[in-house]
Amino acid sequence: MSKGFSKNLEVIGVGYKVSATADAVSLSVGFSHPVDFKLPTGIEAKVDGNKLMLSGIDKELLGETAARIRRVRPPEPFKGKGIKYENEVIRRKAGKSGGKK
Repeated sequence: MSKGFSKNLEVIGVGYKVSATADAVSLSVGFSHPVDFKLPTGIEAKVDGNKLMLSGIDKELLGETAARIRRVRPPEPFKGKGIKYENEVIRRKAGKSGGKK
């Protein structure tokens, strides 16, 4: 195993930011405080703008870590704001006045 596995997450929303240090990820996703997420041993994170790239050797641990980060602010169906996987498609809904005719 020379390459390992990777998961890509996108942070979408006005003012939503992500930053990574050696062993933690800091998420500013609309709460009154930034959410600090400690990465488990063996998982590395890189940030490119609003994209978070997680990589590691253990596929199960990588998937669980990506799912736990996504759970901080899952994407919502009205505006699409939140943390989503790179290839995930968010089903959009009409708002309050979208169904009236």
